[in-house]
Amino acid sequence: MANIKSLLKDTAIYGLSSIIGRFLNYLLVPLHTHVFSVASGGYGVVTNLYAYVALILVILTFGMETTFFRFANKDDENPHCVFSTAIFIICALTAVFLALIFGFIDPISETLGYANHKEYILMFACVVALDAFQAIPFSYLRYKKKAIKFASLKLLYIILSIALNLVYFLWLEKTEVYYVVAINLVCTALITFFFIPEFAHEHVAARVYCKENGVPFKIVDFALLRRMFKYSWPILVLGIAGILNQAADKMVFPLVYPDKQRGMELLGIYGGCVKIAMIMAMITQAFRYAYEPIVFAKSKDGDKKEYYSVAMKYFLIFTLLAFLCVIAYMPILEIIIPQGYREGLNVVPIVMAAEIMMGVYFNLSFWYKLIDKTIWGAWFSAAGCIVLLAVNYFFIPEYSYMACAWGGVAGYGTAMLLSYFIGQKKYPIDYKVGRLLFYVAVTAVLYAVMHFVTEGMGDILRMAINTLLILVYAGIVWKLELTPQPPKGEPVR
Repeated sequence: MANIKSLLKDTAIYGLSSIIGRFLNYLLVPLHTHVFSVASGGYGVVTNLYAYVALILVILTFGMETTFFRFANKDDENPHCVFSTAIFIICALTAVFLALIFGFIDPISETLGYANHKEYILMFACVVALDAFQAIPFSYLRYKKKAIKFASLKLLYIILSIALNLVYFLWLEKTEVYYVVAINLVCTALITFFFIPEFAHEHVAARVYCKENGVPFKIVDFALLRRMFKYSWPILVLGIAGILNQAADKMVFPLVYPDKQRGMELLGIYGGCVKIAMIMAMITQAFRYAYEPIVFAKSKDGDKKEYYSVAMKYFLIFTLLAFLCVIAYMPILEIIIPQGYREGLNVVPIVMAAEIMMGVYFNLSFWYKLIDKTIWGAWFSAAGCIVLLAVNYFFIPEYSYMACAWGGVAGYGTAMLLSYFIGQKKYPIDYKVGRLLFYVAVTAVLYAVMHFVTEGMGDILRMAINTLLILVYAGIVWKLELTPQPPKGEPVR
């Protein structure tokens, strides 16, 4: 129970910073979508570039975040050496990446469709390199349970970004995509400097640890490096497939849509509306930040399977509640999207459903991480990615961004089901599937009422009815989960 309380506390801190950060970041959506009209395709360019950044970041971090937690929690490993070795791996990969980008900028920019804007590629390459470098220091803060410092740095980045965006796009009235990229680079570089004291402290702590334990001080342990690579490469494959499930639609869309300019316009509409649905990604990320360190530390305890089952249940309960809240108050949320972009709002519930599946898949994924069989995750994510790419490739030309939304459901659904059924054979956990499906069914019924029954009503009346439906869901959860149940066999009075 103490671990559940710790999970809830850390999730609250990570979640609050993530919620505030995402909310503040939402303020950039109306700003950018007003600066870049639908016809300009500018927001489509931003959406497209960020998709590539997400993919490259996964490649450069090489699964080292999860690998760091796994090895740092092993009794026979030096956690300080694990930290420095992970940093070395990422720095080496980043150096190679930057050399390739700067050395082959002409063919790369032409292939991606930015031959006239090579500066976009160069600046984003520097952004992703700095982001990759920050990955392990941020993981180290999570490992040390420094949730407040972690959250503060994340929020500082958002605040700096918003301030500079307001200065350039409102005060100076700039209208070029270039400034979105440049602001990102400046803010990322500034946050990197805040880790210098953390590195100095870690260096001293590492020397003290080695002296007290009688082990030689090493910045890089190459024997450890090989073990970490062996563990991490399947996670890399898993991560690539996973990020493709999130970002492939935004990369593929302008490549397969018949009209390139119109494709960028539609991608901008899709990218703007998807921002509303990203509350699911936010909740999943907050849960992951708190959950992952506890899981690997908990792997030594005897009641770990029951803990994973309870954590899964509450994750699904809260994400389904968030789903209903977004649908219920859509008339308020859609205000952040200019009128020209609102035609794409029908993707929001579909994308949120896909994000919930991704979150469930993440929770299911620990069985193969805990038995050091991460190759399974690579296979599951690859299968989901293939399904998503197939849906996007064949259906985008006819169904536009709706194919992107349903492709996410198909891809995440495939990975989720494969992980569950194979996991029950390799590392069985009683997830109380009947109860989980009951909550999904209740949510589906309430969503149907919100979407079909209240359609056409005034916004105030519609949101009032939707609020009552949310209270119905909350009441059901309270009755089943928070009301003390009498022991089996004891009559209910």
